[in-house]
Amino acid sequence: MDHLTRPEGTLAEDLHLTRRAAASLLVGGYAVAALSAEAKPVQTPAEGLVIDEPRLPNGTAEGLPAYVARPAGTARHGAIVVINEIFGLHEYIKDVCRRLAKAGYVAVAPDFFYRSGVDLPNEPDRAKIMAVVGQASEPQVDGDVRATTAWLKSQRFVKPAAIGITGYCWGGTVVWRAAMTNGDIRAGVAWYGRLAPVIPRAAELRAPVLGLYGGEDKGIPLTDVEAMRAAVKAAKRPGEIVVYPGAPHGFHADYRDSYTPAAATDGWKRLLAFFRAHGVA
Repeated sequence: MDHLTRPEGTLAEDLHLTRRAAASLLVGGYAVAALSAEAKPVQTPAEGLVIDEPRLPNGTAEGLPAYVARPAGTARHGAIVVINEIFGLHEYIKDVCRRLAKAGYVAVAPDFFYRSGVDLPNEPDRAKIMAVVGQASEPQVDGDVRATTAWLKSQRFVKPAAIGITGYCWGGTVVWRAAMTNGDIRAGVAWYGRLAPVIPRAAELRAPVLGLYGGEDKGIPLTDVEAMRAAVKAAKRPGEIVVYPGAPHGFHADYRDSYTPAAATDGWKRLLAFFRAHGVA
């Protein structure tokens, strides 16, 4: 498959929004979803961190826009690539980078959809959002991930052999694929990434992946989750899949009312432990 069309999380039922927020999402994206009355977004301060928004070399004149958060100082750290949802590089993804930086990592979130010229986090037209996402081909996205890991390896504040990747929704699927195709990746953590495209490719995994899924996710059937678990085991590849009973799609997304604190907190602890256990530290 060359294009990631109909990524999970793009239907109101997948997002598990309230009736009011779901109705709003029919004509909007992140900016509208963030208005959910039940949502209380986490806000991680930047004190003690270095924040940058560089353009990473990717073979184009303009370069790949990215958001970087890292601990202040000159020490080298493990690094984690953060892959966004369909709504692009928005505040929630940037906050995840700051959380990782507070945990001692260099975190970088590339803007995979910059080529469209559409400001996805503030785009009210849902159809336009989906058109942009549908235009992002797998080779293009995988190339941007490679450009990001190459940039990380060139930085004086990064341990070049300690690079991981994590992603949410659309980005979760990218994590699985990066663990198959990118030799710079030591480990990955996929938050509810769609599995149907990658189940047949489980034997291609080169790095271990921790998959975190919701038992009530309307966009990712539990049959797919169990099929991936079986495929990874059959291929004798390292990794782990965790299912949170009762958790919906987007259970870590604190800007939506799908946010499920118990599952989100446990998943974050598992993320940190998984990266440490696999040399990303």
